[in-house]
Amino acid sequence: MTASNSQDRVLRERAQAVIPGGMYGHQSVALLPDDYPQFFERGEGAYLWDADGRRYLDLMCAYGPNLFGYAHPEVDAAYVRRLGLGDTLTGPTALMVELAEALVGTVGHADWAMFCKNGTDATSMALVVSRAHTRRKTVVRAKGAYHGAAAWCTPRPAGVIDSDRAHQLFYDYNDVASLEAAVAQAGDDLACVFAAPFRHDAFIDQAEPDPAYARRARELCDATGALLVVDEVRAGFRIARDCSWSRIGVEPDLSTWGKCLANGHAISALLGSDKARAAAAAIYVTGSFWYEAAPMAAGLETLRLIRETDYLERMTRLGERLRAGLSERARGAGFGFRQTGPVTMPLFLFDDDPDLRKGFCFASEMLARGVYVHPWHNMFLCAAMTEADIDAALDAAEGAFGALKRQAGGLPPVEKLAFLSSGAR
Repeated sequence: MTASNSQDRVLRERAQAVIPGGMYGHQSVALLPDDYPQFFERGEGAYLWDADGRRYLDLMCAYGPNLFGYAHPEVDAAYVRRLGLGDTLTGPTALMVELAEALVGTVGHADWAMFCKNGTDATSMALVVSRAHTRRKTVVRAKGAYHGAAAWCTPRPAGVIDSDRAHQLFYDYNDVASLEAAVAQAGDDLACVFAAPFRHDAFIDQAEPDPAYARRARELCDATGALLVVDEVRAGFRIARDCSWSRIGVEPDLSTWGKCLANGHAISALLGSDKARAAAAAIYVTGSFWYEAAPMAAGLETLRLIRETDYLERMTRLGERLRAGLSERARGAGFGFRQTGPVTMPLFLFDDDPDLRKGFCFASEMLARGVYVHPWHNMFLCAAMTEADIDAALDAAEGAFGALKRQAGGLPPVEKLAFLSSGAR
């Protein structure tokens, strides 16, 4: 940390005293370059200000929740209006019914909705509903896929015991034979198959779903009576105005939603077909804040914007502009630079960069030029971005590639990512 990170440094020191590890979870910067700020002051539109007052064009969008721009006036006004009338009450408001109706009217496979707070709530609820519906135990899911931070699916094993991970089998995403083998191994005990909308694992190239794989997942669930779950928490409404697999003609039985559902306000959802309605009604799930009215008001306004604006088309055009411009600049600097995933949710990785030392250098140089990118996690575009923002990011990238070219021969190993090359991930 440098002198320009003085306030961030002070906050980190204070946090070390009162927060285990100084920070935890996906917003910890422990695995990011050392100059990345941990604490932020505010966000507006496509921009973010850190605790020391520096502004960044934010290509992380709060790890996904920012769809229409930070502090969106219409969404936030709906939230504040409802907050003034009451938020957490002894029972829900009519907004819960209205939001469920709006989601059922938006997502093709959905006949009902249940609300919670985090993506992990929704995916865990999907697992319980699947087991209640089938009266079976085994879940089949892709190796390396992220479905939340509960004990059954957390990527870190500390505090997790074998029984937490029992009754799970794994397959390789997009590999039909691997999926079929896992389903065969589950036999008569298969409760559900979990799938991400596309492969968006950290540290590796992203991949669109192979239609043959998606169709086979649907066929296997139909043949066995298991439920197909598509986890939309990260990608929902960023690549389609429906469930992401609607683009390839495959409908799940259950889908899980969160992040941008209310443009940054805390709400997530489990959507399901009539097939699983009785099971969903039979399980017991709840939370003191799951029924809050203000996030539901924000969710209704967000869904209105999803229906009535060209946000997705604009984001897609901006993503294509960014991808083409970065490719041109990387080639000009002599780098193999891979951009994978949907253009609205890009991931950047360098060729011949096993411990991401090039990626770390590039990310730090982008940060120094006012653009917040991530060296190993997929990023997100938001509808508040403009062509001028993308062009500014491309200007920053030209400088960052140039700086990387000058330093590439002498970059030290990234010790905090040594596990990538050791096979310990």
